[in-house]
Amino acid sequence: MNIQRKIEIFSAGCPVCQDAIAAIQKAACASCEVTVLDMNDPVIADRAKLLGIKSIPAVAIDGKLPGCCADRGIDIDTLKAAGLGVPIGEK
Repeated sequence: MNIQRKIEIFSAGCPVCQDAIAAIQKAACASCEVTVLDMNDPVIADRAKLLGIKSIPAVAIDGKLPGCCADRGIDIDTLKAAGLGVPIGEK
């Protein structure tokens, strides 16, 4: 029986993504089928959106996001609290 664990790495090809890809590939075992997916492809970006990916690099294992890859991404309210949209000198 040849069952593989499906590891999907969502990447845009940046240096941070490349480092993550290398680390994941190094940590993978014979049961891991590692695939790198290009977020510049609209079909891949749509799949990422369906999975709930909000920032990259991100990894799905067997179609699910582990805690380290879930619920990340920008939050406009947090950014506004840090000064986004607030002219210098105003609070």
